[in-house]
Amino acid sequence: MNLKESLLTHMKEAQRARDSLTLNTIRCVISEIKNREIDLRRELDDEEITSLVSTQIKKRKEAATLFDKGGRSDLSEKENQEMVILQKYLPEQVSEEDLKNRIQEVILELGIVDIKELGMVMKTIIPEFKGRADNGQIKNLVIECLK
Repeated sequence: MNLKESLLTHMKEAQRARDSLTLNTIRCVISEIKNREIDLRRELDDEEITSLVSTQIKKRKEAATLFDKGGRSDLSEKENQEMVILQKYLPEQVSEEDLKNRIQEVILELGIVDIKELGMVMKTIIPEFKGRADNGQIKNLVIECLK
Protein backbone atom coordinates (compact mmCIF):
# COMPACT_ATOMS: atom_id res chain seq x y z
CA MET A 1 0.00 0.00 0.00
CA ASN A 2 1.49 3.33 -0.98
CA LEU A 3 1.39 6.45 1.17
CA LYS A 4 -1.58 8.05 -0.59
CA GLU A 5 -3.68 4.91 -0.17
CA SER A 6 -2.63 4.75 3.47
CA LEU A 7 -3.77 8.35 4.01
CA LEU A 8 -7.13 7.63 2.36
CA THR A 9 -7.61 4.50 4.48
CA HIS A 10 -6.77 6.35 7.69
CA MET A 11 -9.13 9.16 6.67
CA LYS A 12 -11.98 6.66 6.36
CA GLU A 13 -11.08 5.14 9.73
CA ALA A 14 -11.08 8.60 11.33
CA GLN A 15 -14.52 9.27 9.82
CA ARG A 16 -15.88 6.05 11.28
CA ALA A 17 -14.32 6.79 14.67
CA ARG A 18 -15.58 10.40 14.55
CA ASP A 19 -12.05 11.64 15.25
CA SER A 20 -12.39 15.15 13.87
CA LEU A 21 -8.80 16.25 14.55
CA THR A 22 -7.27 13.33 12.65
CA LEU A 23 -9.89 13.59 9.94
CA ASN A 24 -9.32 17.31 9.32
CA THR A 25 -5.53 16.91 9.41
CA ILE A 26 -5.53 14.08 6.86
CA ARG A 27 -8.07 15.90 4.69
CA CYS A 28 -5.76 18.91 4.59
CA VAL A 29 -2.83 16.76 3.44
CA ILE A 30 -4.93 14.94 0.84
CA SER A 31 -6.12 18.30 -0.46
CA GLU A 32 -2.50 19.46 -0.78
CA ILE A 33 -1.64 16.23 -2.62
CA LYS A 34 -4.51 16.69 -5.06
CA ASN A 35 -3.59 20.33 -5.68
CA ARG A 36 0.01 19.38 -6.39
CA GLU A 37 -1.11 16.56 -8.71
CA ILE A 38 -3.32 19.00 -10.61
CA ASP A 39 -0.43 21.47 -10.92
CA LEU A 40 1.97 18.77 -12.14
CA ARG A 41 -0.68 16.89 -14.17
CA ARG A 42 0.48 13.53 -12.83
CA GLU A 43 0.28 11.32 -9.76
CA LEU A 44 2.74 12.01 -6.96
CA ASP A 45 5.04 9.23 -5.83
CA ASP A 46 5.67 8.35 -2.18
CA GLU A 47 8.83 10.46 -1.98
CA GLU A 48 6.99 13.57 -3.16
CA ILE A 49 4.13 12.89 -0.74
CA THR A 50 6.63 12.45 2.09
CA SER A 51 8.16 15.80 1.19
CA LEU A 52 4.70 17.38 1.20
CA VAL A 53 3.88 15.89 4.63
CA SER A 54 7.21 17.17 5.93
CA THR A 55 6.33 20.66 4.67
CA GLN A 56 2.95 20.45 6.43
CA ILE A 57 4.72 19.52 9.68
CA LYS A 58 7.05 22.51 9.36
CA LYS A 59 4.07 24.83 8.79
CA ARG A 60 2.38 23.51 11.91
CA LYS A 61 5.57 23.85 13.94
CA GLU A 62 5.87 27.51 12.91
CA ALA A 63 2.18 28.13 13.63
CA ALA A 64 2.49 26.52 17.08
CA THR A 65 5.45 28.76 17.88
CA LEU A 66 3.55 31.87 16.79
CA PHE A 67 0.47 30.84 18.77
CA ASP A 68 2.65 30.35 21.86
CA LYS A 69 4.13 33.82 21.42
CA GLY A 70 0.64 35.23 21.01
CA GLY A 71 -0.60 33.57 24.19
CA ARG A 72 -2.91 31.14 22.40
CA SER A 73 -1.82 27.88 24.00
CA ASP A 74 -5.09 26.18 22.97
CA LEU A 75 -4.35 26.70 19.27
CA SER A 76 -0.69 25.83 19.81
CA GLU A 77 -1.71 22.52 21.39
CA LYS A 78 -3.96 21.74 18.41
CA GLU A 79 -1.08 22.38 15.99
CA ASN A 80 1.18 20.12 18.06
CA GLN A 81 -1.41 17.33 18.01
CA GLU A 82 -1.67 17.67 14.22
CA MET A 83 2.13 17.41 13.96
CA VAL A 84 2.03 14.13 15.91
CA ILE A 85 -0.62 12.78 13.54
CA LEU A 86 1.40 13.76 10.46
CA GLN A 87 4.67 12.35 11.78
CA LYS A 88 3.18 8.87 11.51
CA TYR A 89 3.41 9.23 7.72
CA LEU A 90 7.11 10.10 7.63
CA PRO A 91 9.86 7.49 7.50
CA GLU A 92 11.62 6.78 10.77
CA GLN A 93 13.91 9.67 11.60
CA VAL A 94 17.64 8.97 11.74
CA SER A 95 19.33 9.49 15.11
CA GLU A 96 21.61 12.47 15.55
CA GLU A 97 24.51 10.14 16.41
CA ASP A 98 24.11 8.11 13.18
CA LEU A 99 23.81 11.30 11.17
CA LYS A 100 26.93 12.78 12.76
CA ASN A 101 28.90 9.56 12.11
CA ARG A 102 27.89 9.56 8.42
CA ILE A 103 28.78 13.26 8.07
CA GLN A 104 32.24 12.58 9.51
CA GLU A 105 32.69 9.66 7.07
CA VAL A 106 31.75 11.88 4.11
CA ILE A 107 34.11 14.63 5.28
CA LEU A 108 36.96 12.10 5.42
CA GLU A 109 36.03 10.54 2.05
CA LEU A 110 35.95 13.93 0.32
CA GLY A 111 39.03 15.19 2.17
CA ILE A 112 37.31 18.38 3.27
CA VAL A 113 39.04 20.51 5.87
CA ASP A 114 37.52 23.97 5.41
CA ILE A 115 34.02 25.19 6.25
CA LYS A 116 33.96 26.93 2.86
CA GLU A 117 33.38 23.50 1.31
CA LEU A 118 30.20 22.99 3.35
CA GLY A 119 28.14 22.75 0.15
CA MET A 120 30.01 19.68 -1.07
CA VAL A 121 29.21 17.79 2.13
CA MET A 122 25.59 18.96 2.09
CA LYS A 123 25.20 17.90 -1.55
CA THR A 124 26.29 14.37 -0.61
CA ILE A 125 24.43 14.02 2.70
CA ILE A 126 21.01 15.58 1.95
CA PRO A 127 19.89 13.11 -0.76
CA GLU A 128 20.99 10.21 1.43
CA PHE A 129 18.84 11.31 4.39
CA LYS A 130 15.97 12.98 2.51
CA GLY A 131 12.81 12.73 4.58
CA ARG A 132 14.63 11.11 7.50
CA ALA A 133 16.43 14.21 8.80
CA ASP A 134 15.78 17.93 8.77
CA ASN A 135 18.07 19.89 6.44
CA GLY A 136 18.65 22.51 9.15
CA GLN A 137 19.79 19.80 11.54
CA ILE A 138 22.11 18.38 8.87
CA LYS A 139 23.63 21.80 8.21
CA ASN A 140 24.24 22.46 11.91
CA LEU A 141 25.92 19.06 12.35
CA VAL A 142 28.12 19.58 9.26
CA ILE A 143 29.24 22.97 10.59
CA GLU A 144 29.93 21.40 13.99
CA CYS A 145 31.99 18.61 12.41
CA LEU A 146 34.01 21.02 10.27
CA LYS A 147 35.06 23.20 13.23
